[in-house]
Amino acid sequence: MSSAILTPVVIVVVAGFIAALLLTIASKAFYVKVDERVTQVRAILPGANCGGCGFAGCDDYANAVVTDENQSCSACTVGGAACAEQIAELLGRNAGAGEKQVARVTCNGSCDATGKIAEYQGLMSCKAAKTYFSGNGQCQFGCIGLGDCAAVCDFNAIGVIDGVAIVNRDNCVACGKCVKECPQHIIHLVPEKQQVNVLCSSKDKGALTRKNCSNGCIGCGKCAKVCKFDAITVEDNLASIDPEKCKNCGMCMRVCPTGAINSFSLKHAKVAIKMNEKEAAEKAAKVAAAKAAKEAAEAPQA
Repeated sequence: MSSAILTPVVIVVVAGFIAALLLTIASKAFYVKVDERVTQVRAILPGANCGGCGFAGCDDYANAVVTDENQSCSACTVGGAACAEQIAELLGRNAGAGEKQVARVTCNGSCDATGKIAEYQGLMSCKAAKTYFSGNGQCQFGCIGLGDCAAVCDFNAIGVIDGVAIVNRDNCVACGKCVKECPQHIIHLVPEKQQVNVLCSSKDKGALTRKNCSNGCIGCGKCAKVCKFDAITVEDNLASIDPEKCKNCGMCMRVCPTGAINSFSLKHAKVAIKMNEKEAAEKAAKVAAAKAAKEAAEAPQA
């Protein structure tokens, strides 16, 4: 083999060897020891990366819970109590798992209970409608119903039916994304055991609330008077229930003149999810049909 060929080959081989040696030395010099427990915790976590724990993702939470002894082992709402117990056992701590929570929409202003002050034709987003029109519903406190909450839910746990967002607690993991996304601030995380809720957020006076929505709370106080457990208070014309005191007896539901106090309807929620899925399927079919028509139009003629 001539030197004209051999010399470049030798140079490349030697340069590669030197580079590999330098990289090896650098990797040893700058090596950062990783606590193997971080990897073990990461394996326990469900990997949803939903951000419900308050961190950017599962990797960040795993690192935080291992390095910070004050970090709760039960922050992962997707994994729930089982996940918290496994992490606590691995780290030798108390699980401290609280009761399961679910998202609730505090509005029952369906299409037959309230109306619209205008026909909104802009960007189909609750935030957009809120920004430009302060919402197009008669009740300024109610659900706008354009589905921003459903769009951010990774678990198909919320949908819009009859103009109001409804949560399917079977799918809800209490990640809190819908809570943050709602421009009306009417979605809250509540204990799953809390079956009786005030499904209204209006703080208008009773007469105006009744005018705007037949299902709204008018602040009459009948619920507070009949409650034997002192679980209900009325403030700013709106009743609220303390989940720590409420026994879910349902007496307040029976005396509420407008039906603003109601039980969480799982059946209603499942219908909402089905309707949401149907709507998504219809939109996908329309997009596919439009794409096919465009491709057919652009195809070269025989």
